[in-house]
Formats: sequence, structure tokens, C-alpha cells
Amino acid sequence: MKLIRDPEAFQLLADDTRRRIIHLLRAKERTVSQIAEELSLTPQAIYHHIRKMKSADLVEVAKEERIDHFIETYYRATAEVFHLSHGEGGTKASEEKQTKETLASMAKIGIKVPTDDESVAHLVKAASSMKDCTHNSSWFDRISELEDVDFFTKQGMIEYSCLAVMTDKEFEEFLGGYREMRKLLRSTAEPHSGRRKT
Repeated sequence: MKLIRDPEAFQLLADDTRRRIIHLLRAKERTVSQIAEELSLTPQAIYHHIRKMKSADLVEVAKEERIDHFIETYYRATAEVFHLSHGEGGTKASEEKQTKETLASMAKIGIKVPTDDESVAHLVKAASSMKDCTHNSSWFDRISELEDVDFFTKQGMIEYSCLAVMTDKEFEEFLGGYREMRKLLRSTAEPHSGRRKT
């Protein structure tokens, strides 16, 4: 995990295209041309984004390969997880702000839930208990340090290893966090037409 405090990096990551580039480069090293093909953009546009993110230490050169008379440069993200910390970033207040924005955005898919301070605080507390269960896994650091395993496989390994090594008490606490979140959301969400029929 990498802590980001630079305001310039905050501005760069506010752009959707740059976030998509970071997402690709966390999973696998890629060239500008490969990124452009994946995102259906021009190499010139991608290079413009890469240059800015490189100066902000969000991406770096992974390797260079000579192909005929050209040198192909492969880039990668400088971390698998970026934690943004600015002002109150990383605090309870910032978590509540992000949760409130997430809940408000759910209306876009037809699920309306309240974003009052009390509901948000309850959800943040429930989510925090779940994070404690998963982040305290003794395997977390070992998995993060593996160099021959891609990002998505690591994410799966972290989830499975947490479940494998949890005590019964920890598992019940983990489930309790989900139950609490579900209870809070279901008790306040308005009925919507997009619900699947069972």
C-alpha cells in the first residue's frame, strides 16, 4: 500500500481515464500501445496521462525491451493499493464522507438509501469491524510481497486465506459486520423496479 498526500496526485486520480490506467497497471506491466488498445484511445493520449502520473510517482518504468530499432517501455503502478490522505483523509470523517457519497450514488441504479449522519455512522462502524477481521490476517503481508503473482490473484488469496485462518469467533464477527450492514441498508432502502425476481 502507498500513502498519497500530494495534492497533484489527488487531481490526477480524479480523472476516470487515469484511474482506469492505474487499474490496468496494477494487474500487469503494459506499454503505452497496449494500454491504448485496451482503453480504445490513441497512444498519444495515453502517453500524455502516463507522463503526468510518472511525475507524481503513481506509475514507473518496469522494464525496457529492444524490438528491432525501437525500444518498448513497459509501465507499472508504483503500488497495488493507493491510500489517499489529505487533510482529514484516513480519518473517521473521511470514511463517513466517502460512505455518504457512495450511498447517494446508489440512487443512480435505482436503490435509494438515506444519507443522514446517523445511518452513515452506523455503516462505517459495521464496515470497520469487517476490515479489522480481514486486515489482521497473518497472511496479508506475505501475500502482498509475492512478486510472481498478479494483483487479482493476490486479492483472491487474501480473501481465501482470511477465511481459512479465522477463528470461529472472528468469523462470527465478520459475518456480524455484513449482517449489520445488510440490516441497515434493507431497513432504509426504498423499493425499486430493478430488483431481481427470485
